Amino acid sequence: MEIPAINLKAIVLVHWLLTVWGCMAWLPTSFAWGNFGVLAVGVWAIAQRDSIDAVLMFLIGMVVTILTDIVHFGIFYPINDFAAESGRNVFRFSAGMAILSLLLKPASCFFVYQMYRERGGDYNVNFGFPSVSRNRDAYQSIDQQDESSSTANPFNQAQDSKPPPRTY
Repeated sequence: MEIPAINLKAIVLVHWLLTVWGCMAWLPTSFAWGNFGVLAVGVWAIAQRDSIDAVLMFLIGMVVTILTDIVHFGIFYPINDFAAESGRNVFRFSAGMAILSLLLKPASCFFVYQMYRERGGDYNVNFGFPSVSRNRDAYQSIDQQDESSSTANPFNQAQDSKPPPRTY
């Protein structure tokens, strides 16, 4: 089954709009700073179309904001509704948009990961830790000699030429 190509601009725009609507009533400024910061990295990934790092940082930021959004909802969701009816409607709309943004983030992460692979990223994410590899196809054994080099002349000097004079 072919995975549909979703534009990175569409992902950033949808999450920006849902974050703006989600911040209208009840979420703290840390929710806004975290989500808008990640969306700024998304704009960087849009601007630099060949950058693997920008897409990877956007992907990692989206995953982290999934966790922080869950924490924000758990801590700051009010127990009692707002007193006025208009306040309740704004709260419901804001909470619904923030929750919708959270529900869309795993799908967005999947599509951003596909973009990461299209830009040349590895299937496995490398965080810079050294790893041991068993692939030794590119190495040449030191026991085998090339047929082009002779054992009598290991430094590829011409037979008739004299060695250069030594300077002391």
